[in-house]
Amino acid sequence: MKQVLQSMRTGETVVTEVPIPQPRPGTALVETAVSLVSAGTERMVVEFAEKSLIGKARSRPDLVRQVLDKARREGLLTTLESALNRLDQPMTLGYSSAGRVAAVGKGLQGYRVGDRVACAGGGAAVHAEYAIVPRNLMTPIPENVDYESAAFATLGAIALHGFRLAQTQVGERVAVIGLGLLGLLMVEIAQAAGCPVVGIDLDPARVELARRLGAEAVLRPEAEAAAQAYSRGRGVDAVLICADTPSNDPVELAGKIARDRAKVVAVGAVGMHVPRKIYYEKELDFLISRSYGPGRYDPGYEERGQDYPLGYVRWTEGRNLEAVLDLISGGRMDVHPLISHRFPIEQAPQAYELITGKKQEPFLGVLLTYSPGAGLPETGFKEARPENGQVFQPARLEQIGVGVLGAGNYASAVFLPVIQQTGEARRIGIATASGVSAQHAARKFGFNYASSREEEVLDDPAVNLVVLLTRHNQHARQILACLERGKAVFCEKPLAIYPEELEQIRLALVSPAAPLLAVGFNRRFSPFAGRLADFLARRTEPLAAHYRVNAGYLPPNHWLHDPEVGGGRIIGEGCHFIDFLTFLVGAPPVRVFAQALPDLGRYQEDNVILTLNFADGSLGTLSYLANGDKTFPKERLEVFCGGQVAVLDDFRSLELISGGQSRTYRSRLKQDKGHQAGWKEFLRALRAGGSPPIPYEHLIGVTQTTFAAVQSLREKRVIDLAEYQARIPDEETGNHP
Repeated sequence: MKQVLQSMRTGETVVTEVPIPQPRPGTALVETAVSLVSAGTERMVVEFAEKSLIGKARSRPDLVRQVLDKARREGLLTTLESALNRLDQPMTLGYSSAGRVAAVGKGLQGYRVGDRVACAGGGAAVHAEYAIVPRNLMTPIPENVDYESAAFATLGAIALHGFRLAQTQVGERVAVIGLGLLGLLMVEIAQAAGCPVVGIDLDPARVELARRLGAEAVLRPEAEAAAQAYSRGRGVDAVLICADTPSNDPVELAGKIARDRAKVVAVGAVGMHVPRKIYYEKELDFLISRSYGPGRYDPGYEERGQDYPLGYVRWTEGRNLEAVLDLISGGRMDVHPLISHRFPIEQAPQAYELITGKKQEPFLGVLLTYSPGAGLPETGFKEARPENGQVFQPARLEQIGVGVLGAGNYASAVFLPVIQQTGEARRIGIATASGVSAQHAARKFGFNYASSREEEVLDDPAVNLVVLLTRHNQHARQILACLERGKAVFCEKPLAIYPEELEQIRLALVSPAAPLLAVGFNRRFSPFAGRLADFLARRTEPLAAHYRVNAGYLPPNHWLHDPEVGGGRIIGEGCHFIDFLTFLVGAPPVRVFAQALPDLGRYQEDNVILTLNFADGSLGTLSYLANGDKTFPKERLEVFCGGQVAVLDDFRSLELISGGQSRTYRSRLKQDKGHQAGWKEFLRALRAGGSPPIPYEHLIGVTQTTFAAVQSLREKRVIDLAEYQARIPDEETGNHP
């Protein structure tokens, strides 16, 4: 299918072929008929992308500071690679569209194939022939409303929410500053609500259009006098600022024309220096409108379909979309006079040349149109397919064909470059749910094809090794699917997020014919880890290790905190550090005790201290903290044992102290946390048909320890890992001796 993408590195806006996405649970696959180009938000994105690196840095000094902090922590080369990878990711454009439902995901209620719907949301109502839209970001289109009108529903909802914030009543006088597309929609909404409107703009053509829509409209120099006359000398009851300018003039003008104790609502992006004198003297309320209503930016509402009770939140973003369509259906809004241009999606770059001013012609509502009725073609972008249908034997792989599921930030920044640079396996196919990231990654990292269906990779006979770089809740299911098909698996941590899932994986590994499984516990393969292990190799007594992790704060709505998606930070990320301690001791913990600082409504069980007991008497303390300064180095490990001390500082330096002498090893330009070495070790094991690079006892034991740590934290007691122990594949089973 065709989709409009923006390159943040080159600034180029392109229409490219990507796989058709697959509907997730609670979503619909919508075949787009019309989408609306935003002359505000999208123009700013495109203009930022077109800037040089220096221009981008000047316009976003906050990001420059983050890059500099990261360089100090992790090294110049690591930071440069990360920054360039971010810029290289294609950005989807669009957030307002209309079309018909082509397929429904599991659990989606209230919609059927063929239903006409208006769609909203960045990343959902994108400029593409097909889009995945969650339940609360779409609403049915009334029979008498055409697709072009319905495509305005999202922008109309933005105006409607701003209008609601002003709490105006019938007959109150309203001023609208800025008569672009958003302002003209605001004019129509206010009039539909029974509020006379005075519109203000710098453009005579837009002023004239507002007059044709029924408003009293004037140019900026006449604004103060017109507002006074229109309000009978009292000042307007509400001012709705819909302008798009860094100037502070709209905010100053609003204060001058408002009545005593009026409301001023900033709906557009304008200068925000509020002049104290006039706002103080009139005791004005100044409000900033946040997009199109309650639910916006709430993952529970937008992504998981959790609606707000009608009795408590009357006008959510979804119900605002519905209300705009009702106004259009009832003839109280007409958006057709606002349409200035139409472009077929193939000509989308011309639309962006228009809104960024390159074409030097006036515009207002810019629509992208799509050819309807083509149906669903075969899913999957394919540039080349495997040369033959050979099925590889899992026990010993002479040739390795790699398939990948997932291509998010970590995949593109870290692991896909490792697969490409290592070059010891054929890169066959890559699949992601959206298809866009799969298409980009396939081309960038040299895979034969991209797809939006994981089954295409899992069932490909040329793929005998599957790399899982998906979100945590997918790991166990996808591991089992691979093992059932006789394919080796490399899974980015964690192995599972529920004990029942872990037990299923353990049972699947018991068979002597089971393919090899590895988990991305990369730290144990780093060069400094090897030196540290050699330093401790001849120890004759238990060790004591303190591992401090400055993990950094994550907002409460981050997916990693979601127990059903990320598993929480202890399970989802703490496993890395428990594994490294397991590697140093040589066996997983046998007991764990967890304590945490109070969450205080800000944290999510992520300021935790774990005490780990090992069978040989060793002790490990893991301080996993989210309450520190992110400019401070992330990791520090101190190990004491038999008159020896080792200090590993953020994988940038390793100090080994013994017999009164100290040796220090440094990596100045780049961290090496062992990603490439771990991958090579797994490929070597696959070719040899031998043991996995990380013993299954460690993989299972570390994961069990994370489950026990969460239980300990909540039950406030020491948890004996025997409560979680299950029989691990060993020599008695004949599996991976």
